[in-house]
This record gives sequence, C-alpha cells and structure tokens, in this order.
Amino acid sequence: MKKGSLRGIRQAGCSTLLLLGGMAQGQTPPDEGPAAAKLEALKREVTEQAATLEQMKRSMAEQEATIRELRSVLGTDVLARKRGGQRAPGTGGVTPGDTATNAASAAAGSAGTQGLPNTNNLPQASDSSPGNNQNNAQDNTQMALAGDEQPVGKPPEANTAPPAIAPIFDQPGVLTPAGKLVVEPSFQYGYSSSDRVALVGYTIIPALLIGLIDVREVKTSTYIEAVAFRYGVTKRLEIEAKVPYVQSSGSTVSREVFTGTAVDNVFNASGKGLGDVEATVRYQINYGNEKMPYFIGWLRYKSATGKSPFDVVTDCVTRCVGNTTGTGLPLGLPTGTGFQAIQPGITWLLPTDPAVFFGTFSYLHNFARDNVSRTVLNGQQEPLGKIAPGDIFGFNFGIGLSLNEHASFSIGYDQSIIWPTKQNGSTVPGSVRVTQGTLLVGYSYRFNSRYTLNVSVGAGLTTDTPNLTVTVRLPITF
Repeated sequence: MKKGSLRGIRQAGCSTLLLLGGMAQGQTPPDEGPAAAKLEALKREVTEQAATLEQMKRSMAEQEATIRELRSVLGTDVLARKRGGQRAPGTGGVTPGDTATNAASAAAGSAGTQGLPNTNNLPQASDSSPGNNQNNAQDNTQMALAGDEQPVGKPPEANTAPPAIAPIFDQPGVLTPAGKLVVEPSFQYGYSSSDRVALVGYTIIPALLIGLIDVREVKTSTYIEAVAFRYGVTKRLEIEAKVPYVQSSGSTVSREVFTGTAVDNVFNASGKGLGDVEATVRYQINYGNEKMPYFIGWLRYKSATGKSPFDVVTDCVTRCVGNTTGTGLPLGLPTGTGFQAIQPGITWLLPTDPAVFFGTFSYLHNFARDNVSRTVLNGQQEPLGKIAPGDIFGFNFGIGLSLNEHASFSIGYDQSIIWPTKQNGSTVPGSVRVTQGTLLVGYSYRFNSRYTLNVSVGAGLTTDTPNLTVTVRLPITF
C-alpha cells in the first residue's frame, strides 16, 4: 500500500474521532449514562488500588531493609529457624517460600531484644490479592507473635541450680545466689538419756561379786543458739560462717551398791558459753538434670573456740583414779570439743518430679593435741599426754516433696560412725567404735522471697544417739 493512501486513512480516522467527540460533548445518549458512571467508579478504584500498591511497595522495601539488618546481626541460619524456613540445599540463604510475611514475623519476634522498632509500628506485609493485603499481613504478624515461643536474640538463661527442698541436715543443698547474703538464725534443742552399770571388783564364782557396782543414769539437755552467714560469691560458689552459743545441763543419778546406802545420789552440772565457730565453702560441681544428679562439694573447718572438756574442773581431789579420790564427774559442762577439725564432703541431689532425692558423704578428721592436762578439784593439773579423738565417717540420704509453691516436706536418715579415742598412741580403755543413727523429718514454709521457716525433728535410733533433737531455722535473704 502506498504512503499516500495510509495518510488518507489516518486523516479520515482522526476526522471521525473528532466528530464523535463533538457529538459526545454535545449530548449524551440516554442509554450510556449508567455505563459512564461505572467507568468513573472503576477509574477511581484503579487509582486507589494503585496508591495502595505504591504504599505496599514502600512497606516491602522497609521490611527488606529490616531483614538485611537481622541477617547481619543473627546470621542466616538463626533467622531461617526463627522464620520457620528451611535452608536451600547448597545455598547460604533460605528458600523462595520465605517471603515478606516471614520477614515481618522475624521483625516482630526481635523487636524486644534487638532494639528494633515495635511491631505495631512496622508496615504490614501483603500477598498478591489487593483486596486482602492488609488483613493477611496483620494475621500473619499475629501468627508470628503467637508461634514464636522464644524471641530472636539471646535466649533466657536456663535454671542450673538444684531444686529447693526442706533442709533436715546441717549442709544445705541449694547455694546462695551470686551477690546475695543470707543470715540464718537457728535454735536447736537436744535431749539424751543413757544408763551405765560399772562393775569394779572380782568374782569368786559367777554368782558372787566382791567389789563395787556403780549404776548411773545420765540425762543431758542441750540448747544451741546459732547465727550463720552465707554469701554467694558466684552462682556456683558459696561461703559460710557459723557462730554458736551453747547452753547445757546434765544430771547424773547414781547408786553405789555394797557401800551401805540405798539412796540415789544426784550430781548436777551445767555450762554455757561460746561454742566452736565454723567456716564452710561450697561449690556446685555440675549442672544436673533428671538423669544426672547435682553434685555439691564442700569443705568445713571447725575451730576450738568453745570451752573444752579438759578446761572443766572435775570433782577429783588429786588424780581421778577409780572412785578413791572422787567420781571423776565434771563440775561443769563443756561448750566445745576442745579439738580443731576439718571435714570434706559431697552432697548430691537428683530431681525426679515430683520428688527430689538427696544425700551426703563426709569424713571429719580431728587434729590431735599434745600435752593435754585435766584440771582437778584443788586446782592441780593432771597430765594426760597426747589425745587423738577418733575420726568420724558420716552419710545421710532422704527424699523431699514439694506440697505447693510455699510448703515442702522432707524425710531422711543420718548416720555417723565414730572411731575410738587414743591416748599416747594407745586406745583409751573403755573407748570403742560408736554408731549414731538418727531419723529426721523436716518441714519448710516459704513466706516470700526473703523469709523461709524450716523445722526439723530427729529421733535417735541407737543408744549412743541423742534421743531427741528439734531444730528451727529462719533464713533471711538480703
């Protein structure tokens, strides 16, 4: 076709359009009025949707910037896990399914920990449906907030301390938190009663005794008021100092047969004063769980600050030999052992919901003393030489139950094996190995985060064990 013909056709088309335009301006056919209104409405809707799309583009750009910032802080792997995506095989990023919706989830989860703007101020993500973009973005953000159990960033520190139980033994199982000071006033009451029959003489036949029969019944009551100070150096290290004040009273009822009397003699004695001050350090060795117990190692040092048995005056006139110069009973009672000692031990706790099993193994070594002497009635000193008290091996075990968030209950058994005492390298006559066994029951009530009341009751199971011990503790946390 020739160029002239094409030009003619174009001019004719333009004339026709001008004619139609003039007719349209002149008048509107009656049947085209609703169609024009619909066209105008569609134009306005398209304009609004275009503005919405433009706003969403800006939101997408802001969210992409947030994603890049999160990647630089957390790394791709962590971000992918928090967004719920999977790593693409052989790539360093995430799969194409991780769109801006997941980015909004990551931003929402990290807003509190990474210093980013709050999710309420973040632009919302959208999908490809213009009519539901805003609603879908809000729903996705809410789902991200509900589904993210842990925020992006540093996770909360796990509880690595042993579970709390009602204490019934001297060595607690839960250490003091780092930087905290616990002051624990306590009161302990102990009562013991024992009978002794001493036969001094010789027999002609098994049924006939020539000599002295000494029957004694000894009753002793002891009251110990103490204050313990515990400080948490770290979350796994604790130091403690304990200062006791001891008050004791004893009555000895005796009747000597074949001495011409049938009347019971009562010999009373008492004593009070500072006891043996103690210092202890404890360290949590590991972080246990339901399969591995918590282990806490500790080392206790016991001083000899209390009044020793050798400083107490006896009723002997010169030397305590049999019953010739006196009974040998003390006129007062000591408040300490008179020997320094060191005691290493280890405590274990195994939590098995809802109970906690616990126990302790320990060994106490008493240091011997040279040139020990005993004070007799007239003020003279009776030399005794070198005295070495027997060491003590102890163990205990028990179970604790938490009744509710405030109260707990514990029951356990404690046993100590005491070796004989030696004097100048030889075993003291009458000194034998002694076994002490105590059944303990304890209760604990936690008033608040600062005050806790602990009560324990012990019953002696052997004749060498105190019949009854009652201990009340009130630890106060500062």
